[in-house]
Amino acid sequence: MDFDAVFKALADPTRRRLLDALHSHDGQRLHELCAGTDLTRQAVTKHLAILEAANLVVTTRAGREKLHHLNPAPLNDITNRWLGKYDRQQLNALATLKKALEDNDE
Repeated sequence: MDFDAVFKALADPTRRRLLDALHSHDGQRLHELCAGTDLTRQAVTKHLAILEAANLVVTTRAGREKLHHLNPAPLNDITNRWLGKYDRQQLNALATLKKALEDNDE
């Protein structure tokens, strides 16, 4: 597992948005991932290539179309490697508290 490639891929907000888009609707085509962004197809393609190199996105072919799928395994590996050392219950409690406080501010 190349943790550096995963962290590099996750460091960019555009790539995180692409991962979020695939999380909400897996198996999207390039034009679907471009929709709603101000990015060119070429820019999205470059971001997807970095995500694929980190194994966060895998592609399949459906006829002539290329579908992009989220691969959560590298994220799970990071969670186990870097967060697994810490008490999950405390982390979950802090995350829940943070979300509640942020929701209150809205």
